[in-house]
Amino acid sequence: MTTDILDVGRVRALNDELRRSLTGGTLMLTAGIIALGRERQQVILSAVAAFDRFDADNDPYGEGDFGALEAAGERVFWKIDYFDRTLARASRDPADASVTARVLTVMLAAEY
Repeated sequence: MTTDILDVGRVRALNDELRRSLTGGTLMLTAGIIALGRERQQVILSAVAAFDRFDADNDPYGEGDFGALEAAGERVFWKIDYFDRTLARASRDPADASVTARVLTVMLAAEY
């Protein structure tokens, strides 16, 4: 996927919406995050929502689809992936919400 044929601004806006409000996609928590309990999960999800430290290393395409942070005493990674509506393959156009199912996965770094 190249950014010259993709509406990167739209992809970023849709990713920000999912990350900040948990709308416009599906949230997946790994077993490690689930095992932390609801209170620590909420701290982690709040940190993911507030994440704004995007740079060339973690966001080379400007899509805002990955982050690494410390929250609730844990090193956490989060990632947004783009699938077709059947979740069978990659979306043909992540900028088009009508053909894309976004999935935000939150995991402990140790689970990666």
